[in-house]
Amino acid sequence: MKALVYRKYGSPDVLKFEDLEKPVPRDHEVLVKIEAASVNAADWHLLTADIFLVRLMAGLFRPRLPILGADLAGTVEAVGRSVRRFQPGDEVFGNAFGSGSGSFAEYTCVDEGALAPKPRNLSCEEAAAVPLAAVTALQGLRDRGGLKPGQSVVIQGSAGGVGTFAVQLARHFGAEVTAVCGPGNLAAAKALGADHVVDYTREDFTRNGKKYDLILGVNGFHSLGDYRRALAPRGVYVMAGGSQAQMFQSLLLGPWMSRKTGKKLLTLSAKPNLEDLLLLRDLAEAGKIVPVIDRVFPLAETAEALRYLGTGHARGKVVISVGREG
Repeated sequence: MKALVYRKYGSPDVLKFEDLEKPVPRDHEVLVKIEAASVNAADWHLLTADIFLVRLMAGLFRPRLPILGADLAGTVEAVGRSVRRFQPGDEVFGNAFGSGSGSFAEYTCVDEGALAPKPRNLSCEEAAAVPLAAVTALQGLRDRGGLKPGQSVVIQGSAGGVGTFAVQLARHFGAEVTAVCGPGNLAAAKALGADHVVDYTREDFTRNGKKYDLILGVNGFHSLGDYRRALAPRGVYVMAGGSQAQMFQSLLLGPWMSRKTGKKLLTLSAKPNLEDLLLLRDLAEAGKIVPVIDRVFPLAETAEALRYLGTGHARGKVVISVGREG
């Protein structure tokens, strides 16, 4: 099979297109012929090791696992002896992270519990856009944020992969949604269901005097003090992404600032979860969430897809079509 491989940390230039042996599923695994994958901020961090903690997790001097990619959609080609939920020919989607092999390849083996039947109304390219970004949005809002109907919610960074799902999910859960994004994305945020939109180039929502029950910071644009100022007395800020400095600030100062003020300042570490994946499958089939896809690249141009994601200006998800020619 063909796969995008990296043997050292660095820019997308270190990725190499290689021919590898097709993997064989273990007892609890499913061999998936990948039709589509998508790129995430996690792939960028694992590639570049721009956050030092990445090296502690993925390999101190070089990556232990040579193939990037978590999200996937495709067709089951073979199953291990213990697999009961799938059989060859089934269309599936899910998250390969933690299975030992990534999704920027023609085939991968994935733990049975990391896959769900593909939403019937979505193409493979659309389905591959869902797992990591939508699970991150869901767990940030519902689990860490404790979102309740009628609460006022800000999605900071609403135009990206996680943000576009977060706007839709917050609206689905009955929140009053304020989307913060650039001027070119305001109309799209409204179309996704945002009640209010804020152009961050013209207005700082943390200084307009309004107070919010929940702020989901997808890109960590502001300081913790800024977010705390914009929270209601029992409000919650959840950091879902940001720079290395912002992440350390949130991890180190967040608990102390939370105890001091009663406003919770939390970090999110999303975890793949079959129950959540099945919920998202149902919401997609019901039309409650719709993947927003910015660009689609062939597998051979995955390096360019990562480079584009690294600019920070992608609108929605960047998808890899494995069968598409460059």
